[in-house]
Amino acid sequence: MTTPDSDGLLAEQLLRLTRRLQRIQKRHLEQRGLGITPAQSRLLRTLAHCDAPPRMADLAQRLEVVPRAVTTLVDGLEASGKVRRAPDPTNRRVIRVELTDDGRKALLELHGARRSAAEEILAPLTGGQRELLGGLLDTLVDAAPKPGRGRGC
Repeated sequence: MTTPDSDGLLAEQLLRLTRRLQRIQKRHLEQRGLGITPAQSRLLRTLAHCDAPPRMADLAQRLEVVPRAVTTLVDGLEASGKVRRAPDPTNRRVIRVELTDDGRKALLELHGARRSAAEEILAPLTGGQRELLGGLLDTLVDAAPKPGRGRGC
C-alpha cells in the first residue's frame, strides 16, 4: 500500500534520476564536441520523426514549448548548418524546418551519446532489473497524455 509520504519519496527519486540522466547526457554530448544542447538534440530527434518538414508552430506544439523557444533553438541549429528554414511550397508565408545532411549526421552522433549515457546510468542494474524497469516505464509512458501532434509530425 502506498502512502502520500511514499509517493512523495518516489516522486523525489524520479526527479533526482531525471536530473542525473540530464547531466550525464549533457556530458556525453559535450565529449562528442557536437556543440548541441539537450534541447537542440530533442528538436533534431523530433524533426527526424516528422513525415514532412513541420511548421515552427507544429514543432512548438510537439515539443510542448512556447513558439519563441523553438525560434531560438532553430536559430542555433540553422547557424551550425543542422537545419534550414524553407518556404512551404503551397503557401509562401509559411516557413517549414527541415534537417540538413549535417543534421542527419549529428543525429547519428546524438544517438551514440544517448546510448552511452543510458549504459552509464543503467550499469548498476542486472538484466532482470532492466527488464522490470523497462516494463514499469512503459506503463508510465503509456498512461501519459500524448503531446499534440502538428501536421507532418
